[in-house]
Amino acid sequence: MKPDKRNPSRRAFLGSIGAIGAAIAAAVPFARPRISAASSVARTKAIPSTGERIPVIGMGSWITFSVGDDPQARDVRVEVLRAFFEAGGGIVDSSPMYGSSEEVIGYCLKRLGKRETLFSATKIWTPIRWHGVKQMEISEQLWGEDRFDLMQIHNLLAWEDHLETLLEWKAKGRVRYIGVTTSHGNRHGDLEKVMAEKPIDFVQFTYNVLDREAERRLLPLAAERRLGVIINRPFRRGDLFDRFGRHPLPPWAAEFDCANWAQFFLKFIVSHSAVTCAIPATSRVDHMRENMGAARGRLPDAKTRRRMVRYVESL
Repeated sequence: MKPDKRNPSRRAFLGSIGAIGAAIAAAVPFARPRISAASSVARTKAIPSTGERIPVIGMGSWITFSVGDDPQARDVRVEVLRAFFEAGGGIVDSSPMYGSSEEVIGYCLKRLGKRETLFSATKIWTPIRWHGVKQMEISEQLWGEDRFDLMQIHNLLAWEDHLETLLEWKAKGRVRYIGVTTSHGNRHGDLEKVMAEKPIDFVQFTYNVLDREAERRLLPLAAERRLGVIINRPFRRGDLFDRFGRHPLPPWAAEFDCANWAQFFLKFIVSHSAVTCAIPATSRVDHMRENMGAARGRLPDAKTRRRMVRYVESL
């Protein structure tokens, strides 16, 4: 997507006053092209600890789903989530930290009905162990889920105490997988310790075509420890579109079935052998379709990934 005066960047859109009105227009049912059954088959990867396969493109909900009680904004999110599932989406990731996002996700899921591909993922975000239990119970109520597929400790907050709780819940079958997350590079040392020493299933951190620090230690360690890897901030909160969206895609992007910058950024991430899934967030149906296109077609090989890095660094 090329931002200009007529078509602002994805990041600018999220912050604009007119966001809801534009999103409603994008989400009008009769304006949506039909998605064929063949095109809705998303690429999947195996969760290393079990072999269960999940789609490589998921959905984050930070900011984008925190719309409170606004009925129009909520109904837009129903259409965003509908487009996600129509395209074969799996992981929906949230947190008690994300304002009203969990409540809005529950609203959307209730209106969409049972979705077999849903892989529900949320987090504990509190310094108090007993309150972590309460948060998980509230999250179940808000989502309308009897059991989450994945429960994570948000930004490693009080992780020692909460990990004990999560291990107990997993042993009792109250959650299927457990993990830890960070979105801060200065916590990578702490994250490595948990990854190396604790019996978790998933880890979540930041990785994209510019922020590649995770290639040094975190991604190799995740592969060694057979951990599922979820990538947050794949677009740098929209900064990648601001920096590169005005430039054309390289012609050779077609070699790995890449049609837009969103797919360029996402295919770079999910083509890494240690990455299980990326979770871009959006409040627009058209952007969701762009994102989900990264789960289809060919992926870049190692040589092409290096070429992708060189290209964006040259712009």
